[in-house]
Formats: sequence, structure tokens, C-alpha cells
Amino acid sequence: MLDLIREAAVVLDNFLHGSLDRLGLDADELLVGNPSLIWCTISGFGPQSTRPGYDFVVQSECGWMAITGGRDGSPMKVGVALADVIAGKDAAIAILAAVAERGAGQLDSAKRRINISLVESARAALVNVAQNVLVSGVDAKRWGNAHPNLVPYQLFDAADRPFVIAVGSDGQWRACARALGLNHLADDESLQTNAGRVEKRELVVAAFADRVREMGAQHWIDRLQAVSVPCGLVKTVKEVLDGTDADARSGVPPSVPGSVRLPPPKLDEHGQAIRTLGWRAFG
Repeated sequence: MLDLIREAAVVLDNFLHGSLDRLGLDADELLVGNPSLIWCTISGFGPQSTRPGYDFVVQSECGWMAITGGRDGSPMKVGVALADVIAGKDAAIAILAAVAERGAGQLDSAKRRINISLVESARAALVNVAQNVLVSGVDAKRWGNAHPNLVPYQLFDAADRPFVIAVGSDGQWRACARALGLNHLADDESLQTNAGRVEKRELVVAAFADRVREMGAQHWIDRLQAVSVPCGLVKTVKEVLDGTDADARSGVPPSVPGSVRLPPPKLDEHGQAIRTLGWRAFG
């Protein structure tokens, strides 16, 4: 392991506080010995915490579950382990920033020691929800598939399947209402601004719900897209993957430019090499 670290540009670990010390690995000492090395630790609750980091727990403690789920239902976790994903991307960004800064000149060891935690990444990801609370002083609540600040911006059930409408401007509102054949709403002076629509949320949502139940979702999607109103079908995961070059071996296509250079290793494919290195280092 020490041989690998000495040749590495970046080391990434997710051990609990104190675990590396027990294994005889001192990150700070290794950073001093290798002036080009960058070391990133991903933890659940910060570098000094001994709490194991699990996405589910972080979602509960960082407000995500309190704002997810039906308005009158129980708190709900996000369907993807999103706190894990966001923390991983935060780590990648921080590492790349350090690599760029290292390229511009030598970094001291403190700047080459990066700590990312699930809890801090999840808290930062509250973005506009946190801002609503900071500005208003009123705690956030669950809105189900609706939006706290925009109307109509939610899920509706068509005759065959659910779909979403996301009206983000007053112009889109008028185009949306007319595309659905709800001209009386489009012409209603009290609904010309989003503030008015928020105030009369129940009236708008009820009218939309009654209307879209008359036809299939694709019928409404076609009409709304024809006038540039944001909307979309609620697709299953299989539907999302259909038509992509995803496969069971390499997973889904990358979200950033690049490609998979090597397939993932098979079970224990590199085990002997790793055990041999470990024996040489500690045996």
C-alpha cells in the first residue's frame, strides 16, 4: 500500500476517524513526504467523527426526508442514495481544484488534505429550500409532487399515466392554460402572476386535474411542447435506459465527457496482487 501511495497522484479513502492510524498509515506524514500528493477523505459526519456514514441516516438528519413525500404522509427518503452521489461529486470537484492549483504551483500539505462529508454535502444541497427558510423564518414542509413557490408545477394523472407540468413564467402559464383548453383561466386577471396562482393553488390544480384526465398523457405532452411549456412523462427506470448504450457491465453512460477505459474487475481479480503488496509492506 505504501508503494502504491508513493507513486500516486491522489489517494481517496473513506475510513472512520482513527482507522488509518491503527493501520499504520499517517496521511499528514505521507503528504509531507510526497509534495505532489493529494489526499481526500470522505466521511459521514466530518473528519473527527466516529459515526458510520450511511446515506439514509444523512437524509434524515439533513432535512431531506422532512421535505420529501406526500403532504399528509410520512417523511420519505429520496429513491437514489443521492447524499452519497453528491458527496462523491463534491470530492471529485475538490480534487480537481487541488490538481489545477497544484499545476499552477506547489501546494502546502494543508491544501492537499481534503475532507468531504456526506452531512455537509447534503446540507449544502438544500439550496433553494434552505433559502426559503432563511428568508421567511418559517420551516419547510412536504409538498409531495408540487412546488412551494410555483403553480402549476407538479404531477398530474392523465387518462393513462402520470406526467408533470412545470410552468416557470407567466408567459408559460398563459400558453399552458390555452393548450389545455382552459382559456377562462388564461384570461383570469387574478392568475396572471405566479403570486396570484400560488394564492389560488387549489383552484388551478383542480381545474388542471379534471382536464388532463380526459386524454392520454402523450396527447397533452404534444400540445404543451408545441407551445414550449416544460412538461414530461413519468418514466420507469427501464424506459429511461431504453435507447441508451447502457449495459450490465459498464453501467449507464457517463454524465461528463469521457469513456470507460477498462471494464470493472471480476471478483478477486486483483486480490493476489494487492495481498502481495500488503505482505511486502507489512509482512
